[in-house]
This record gives sequence, C-alpha cells and structure tokens, in this order.
Amino acid sequence: MRTSTEPTDRADASGMRLLPWTGAGGKPCYVVGDGTGYVSRMADDVEDIQLDMANELLGHAADLLADDASTGSQVRFVANRLNESLRQIVRVAESRGARLELLAPVNGAPDG
Repeated sequence: MRTSTEPTDRADASGMRLLPWTGAGGKPCYVVGDGTGYVSRMADDVEDIQLDMANELLGHAADLLADDASTGSQVRFVANRLNESLRQIVRVAESRGARLELLAPVNGAPDG
C-alpha cells in the first residue's frame, strides 16, 4: 500500500481512495490498497469524526440562528465553520461515491 498526492496512472486510479485530508499545498491525498490497511482504517475513523462533528455543528447553527440575540460576529463564525465542515463532507461523499462506483456492475453485466 502507498499513499500519494496524485494518481500515478489509470491502472492505479481504479483502486485509489481519496483520503479525508490533503497534502502539501492542499493537494488531494490517495491511498492504494484493498481498503483494509492501517491508512484506510484511519481514514474511516477520520470520516466518522467529520460526519459526527458536522451533525453537531448543524445543531449549534440552528440554535444560534434561532436566538434573536445572536451577533453578526457569531453568525459569521458559525458560517465559516459550516463552510469548513461542508467541504469535508463533500470530500467524504466524493470518496465514498468513487468506491461505490467500483462495486457497481459493468454495463451489460447481470446485477447478481
């Protein structure tokens, strides 16, 4: 298994997983493997944490928006955190979607 910041060739691209963190300069990081290695398990844990944190943040945002005493600074702060969280969740969705595509049957192949 290796980690990389860029796909090296088309053959590797099909077995590559987008990781929930970036490399130097914000470049995407990938891991190549069967999904059972240490880096893949760590990525699963990080994704779970990101999803849980996003859910909690939604609750905080709802509370803040429901409070008429909330200040503009507070709303901007939570909006920035929501922006960061949404970027993370989109990354998780892209990674998981790419892995689901690998499991989908090839056109013309029977479903089961």
